[in-house]
Amino acid sequence: MKKLDCDYVVLGGGPAGYYAAITGAKLGAKVTLIEKSNLGGVCLNQGCIPTKALLRTSGLVRNFKKSLEFGIESQIKNTNWLTSVERKNRVVKTLRIGLENLISSNKINLVNGIGILKNQNQLYVNAEDEEKIINFNKLVIATGAVPIIPQIEGVDLEGVLTSDDILDLTEIPESLVIIGSGIIGLEFAEMFSPFCNVTVLEIKDTLDVGDLEISNELLKILKRKGINFKFGVNVKKITKEGSLRVYFEEKSKESFLTADKVLLAVGRKPNITSDFVDVGLDILNNALQVDESYRTNIENIYAAGDVIGGRQLAHLSFAEGRAAILNAMGKEGKVNYEAVPICIYTSPEVAMVGLTEKEAIEKGYDVKIGKFYFRNNGRALTLGERDGLVKVVTDKRNNKILGCQILGEGASELISEITLAITLKADLNTLASMIHPHPTLSEAVFEAINDALGLSVHKI
Repeated sequence: MKKLDCDYVVLGGGPAGYYAAITGAKLGAKVTLIEKSNLGGVCLNQGCIPTKALLRTSGLVRNFKKSLEFGIESQIKNTNWLTSVERKNRVVKTLRIGLENLISSNKINLVNGIGILKNQNQLYVNAEDEEKIINFNKLVIATGAVPIIPQIEGVDLEGVLTSDDILDLTEIPESLVIIGSGIIGLEFAEMFSPFCNVTVLEIKDTLDVGDLEISNELLKILKRKGINFKFGVNVKKITKEGSLRVYFEEKSKESFLTADKVLLAVGRKPNITSDFVDVGLDILNNALQVDESYRTNIENIYAAGDVIGGRQLAHLSFAEGRAAILNAMGKEGKVNYEAVPICIYTSPEVAMVGLTEKEAIEKGYDVKIGKFYFRNNGRALTLGERDGLVKVVTDKRNNKILGCQILGEGASELISEITLAITLKADLNTLASMIHPHPTLSEAVFEAINDALGLSVHKI
């Protein structure tokens, strides 16, 4: 058994982990990174990147179906889903190789294996080549999250999939039932709905993506595209009688749906392992507890990313991983949680940052709303993407920007303007004086800002 003595060790090679490791290395630290599988974590291998690659396929199909509107007469002969999956795998592989090169070029010691905490200064690693004992001065835990498997009879049946499993389907199912209407559920509904019948089951009474107005508008659009929704339902069990049957209770009545595949999309939970408990780490609601410096209750152990709970976002994990290693090195690392954008890659996209109208009112702000609809935006009309709106939440007393919600084409790109404004504490007047190029989708943000001031020129 090989023994290693290390200054800084990062456990987990996902967004929080690799960002912490590379940041530490760039600042002169000797870092050892432990990863049990592929670098990049869920985001690169089972989440952000592969889903967006496959969503590109479904997006192209949707656009192709609208081609007659643009004077293009043609038909889709067939869709080879295996080819789309192979393309997705190439994209993931390309980015993974790039990440491996970054780890190597920054002289980070990469150990492939499962790391198990033995005490507050030692890890045992069941590595691929040989077992290792790693002694460390400082540790950053970044073990991410794993899919939640609901306590429903039949979830272990063939054809019942998690968000990890469904990405490797080589054929499009004839029908798909999705349990859960969160970000994961909505994106997979978007992905498969051009090709098969999709029904989303949700225990809540309505779709909830943050802002009520945005949620209702998105629901109308998704239904228009043929995605079926059932709200206020409680899934009881899944059976297999040729095809899968999903039994659920709706308004005190039991019913069922048949499906070729069932996707469990009820979320993910922090990846907490028994060794964390054994060494005495503070765990609450299945998440590692940390202070403002991302230090756990054990002085030399820090944690960042999905394992500490909160929003499960790769970009937030980047920020937390950076902050954790900075603090571990005796520097200052902070995260501004008031300016964390959230994106949902439906079509059209949803993006939001800061407070919703309801949240701002509950916090006691004198709220003023600015809105602008993409149907009045020149660039949106030229693209044939007229759905959606920009909604800006502001404080009437001082023109402070409190938040923004966008439903529309390119929302994930547009939200950064407001994220920057909140970060820099810029007010409405500052953004209203900024010249936006014409014609662009960004003008919808500009008009919503001006609408909050009562000065939108193009709002109808």
